Amino acid sequence: MVKKAFSHVRHWVFDLDNTLYHPSARLFDQIEVKMTNYVMAELGVDQAEADHLRSSYWRDHGTTLAGLMREHKMDPLPYLEAVHDISMDHLPKDPDLATCIKALPGKRIVYTNGSAPYAKRVLAARGLDGLFDGIYGVEHAEFRPKPERAAFDMVFDKAGIHAETAAMFEDDPRNLTAPYAMGMRTVHVAPEALECDTETRHIHHHTDDLAGFLAKVL
Repeated sequence: MVKKAFSHVRHWVFDLDNTLYHPSARLFDQIEVKMTNYVMAELGVDQAEADHLRSSYWRDHGTTLAGLMREHKMDPLPYLEAVHDISMDHLPKDPDLATCIKALPGKRIVYTNGSAPYAKRVLAARGLDGLFDGIYGVEHAEFRPKPERAAFDMVFDKAGIHAETAAMFEDDPRNLTAPYAMGMRTVHVAPEALECDTETRHIHHHTDDLAGFLAKVL
């Protein structure tokens, strides 16, 4: 049973984008346009090259920002402010999810590869503000991104998260590898479950309905 599998959990870690809101909101469509435009302006490349760098750096470095910092020594703070300057007017509030998160026993945090100010805007738009004990962005891991183990170690140390009594909810399966290795319960939040094989053994659970899943945990 799901409830029994989480009976020991007292620390709840939630990713933000495409986890605490449904991917159909397509916030990342806006962010990717901002990323491409920023790369074009800063590196003096055309749109095709900027799109290539954006996607290849995400694949190879964990985030586009990590690649830009490592390959081009880019200042992360102006980048984070620029790419997260997007509209959230269409994001619906989710009272059912808010009720479930509020009822979770113990500590609750958000940990995103975006910035903490951006995360706070998303949470407010979703009606989820005030429910978490901490909101952590990539800046709290010295701009190291998930899935790097060092990033998790830094954020969890700051937040007081103990892996042996913690669970991680995340849409990107890469970002569940380190939590699994640390002894956390892992939940892949996505419209479709991945095929079970040796590449997905680090995923304990899948859900396409976070509020519904949390209701089963409680």
